[in-house]
Amino acid sequence: MNFTRWSARIPGTQRRAAARADTAVATDRRTDGSVPAARAEQLTDAAPPVPAVDDLPVRDVLDRVPALVALVHGPDHRIAYLNDAYIAAFGPRRTGARARDVLPELDELGLFPLLDQVQRSGRPRTLKSRKATDGRSYTFTCAPVTEAGSDGVLVFATDVTDHAEAAGRLRASEARQRETAVTLQRSLLPQELEEPDDLRVAATYHPGGTEAAVGGDWYDVITLGGGRTALVIGDVMGRGVRAAAVMGQLRTAVRAYARLDLPPHEVLQLLDGLATEIDASQIATCVYAIHDPTEGELVYASAGHLPILVRDEHGTVRRADEPTGPPLGTGGWVHTSGSVPLGPGSTAVLYTDGLVERRNEDLDEGIAALENALSGATGSPQVVCDRLVRSAGVTPDHDDDVAVLVLQHPARRGPESELFRNATLELLGGVEAAPRARAFASGVLASWRFPADLHDQGVLAASELVANALRHGTPPMRLRLRRTDRRLIIEVADGDDHLPLRRRAEPVDESGRGIAIVATIATHWGARRTPGGGKVVWCEFELPRP
Repeated sequence: MNFTRWSARIPGTQRRAAARADTAVATDRRTDGSVPAARAEQLTDAAPPVPAVDDLPVRDVLDRVPALVALVHGPDHRIAYLNDAYIAAFGPRRTGARARDVLPELDELGLFPLLDQVQRSGRPRTLKSRKATDGRSYTFTCAPVTEAGSDGVLVFATDVTDHAEAAGRLRASEARQRETAVTLQRSLLPQELEEPDDLRVAATYHPGGTEAAVGGDWYDVITLGGGRTALVIGDVMGRGVRAAAVMGQLRTAVRAYARLDLPPHEVLQLLDGLATEIDASQIATCVYAIHDPTEGELVYASAGHLPILVRDEHGTVRRADEPTGPPLGTGGWVHTSGSVPLGPGSTAVLYTDGLVERRNEDLDEGIAALENALSGATGSPQVVCDRLVRSAGVTPDHDDDVAVLVLQHPARRGPESELFRNATLELLGGVEAAPRARAFASGVLASWRFPADLHDQGVLAASELVANALRHGTPPMRLRLRRTDRRLIIEVADGDDHLPLRRRAEPVDESGRGIAIVATIATHWGARRTPGGGKVVWCEFELPRP
């Protein structure tokens, strides 16, 4: 193989030959009084000139470069040349042999289809950072070379092992950081959702998959007692451990404020001030809602969050009113509460923006698509969750966190409906209302076939709560008995908004023992103010398991 003829076709050699010819012509055109450059250099004490690259044979250049160089020719890629670096890496090979037979390292890298492509197209191609059989990583550049009508390819492999290892370490570090952030995020979310008596709930969380940092999405379900349930979902702006930490603090605060049994807008008011104290640069959106089965509605307040969607038992989906306030952390806003019907057979969906927001679409289009998906989504809350996530196209590499909370108020019929009963008595008149309330409670509990001890404790608790309302409250007054499949709930409402406190009565005191008696015999008790003024004092007893 005449490598000199091949080297004349290597890109750049023709340009260098033309430059040498131009230099020769320019030398011949010197004036007679000029001194030849070489002779002038000999008259000086300077070191002899270093030969230019153009003065070196191409093979000498390729032999000296540290990169791996191979030259193949013909349609079957026969070896024309291997430089010393290539031989040192993979061993000597026989010139003229088919590359597929004697260069298995290129075959394992999948380089031969690339050689064919370069020969067909006449254009160079590059294969970045592939690990070879010698354990090192190379970037391969294949350039076309032509000689006397025979097509050849020059393979130039640069050792990028250090870069590849550094990139691998960086990817591993990012993966560890992401795993840490996701673990933190999931540990701050509820490990198991509380199970209300009257609702069926399910939730799902999908961390964003394209970045190492997760967001601050969260959700929670909080049983308030008296059959009521609080539901919350929120999203802290930003990403990373800091956003997750702020989320954890807000979620903890929500649970603490929920125990005060405040209206939704008052809870958001407290959260707004807390968010400003935690980090003035962090803002968060949030929806806090309370479900009361006796009212058949979902009372909520929103701080810049997306609207709640409710599907009724007929499949009609309605969107709750727009958010009533700015995000948490902005300060200076008075939040208000709204309501949306949630009767038996209804399903409500609370979600974060990752489910409906897309870069090339309007947000309303995403919400409308979610409404359409919800209208046809039936089944258990977990099934509805999964269907909504799939319909939104959420995949493991989704670019944003997604949190979805689904709650259903099931329509109970047949024998199951017997486990959920209500009985109400309006307390009219004066002191004669107390014996009437005791008789009413005794008759209702007897009809519900409770055990004798539970019957007696229920009558006693109802009597004490009614007596407390008659003594300290104002009309209108109402006694309500309610049972679920798991507990008996007794409520007494009146028009005075002063909440009772449990205190220790002295032996000489004639009053002050009613709430203490209720707290002793009941599983839980509490009191809350009602939106229109007044209060409700309640207690509940757990039913014996069948």
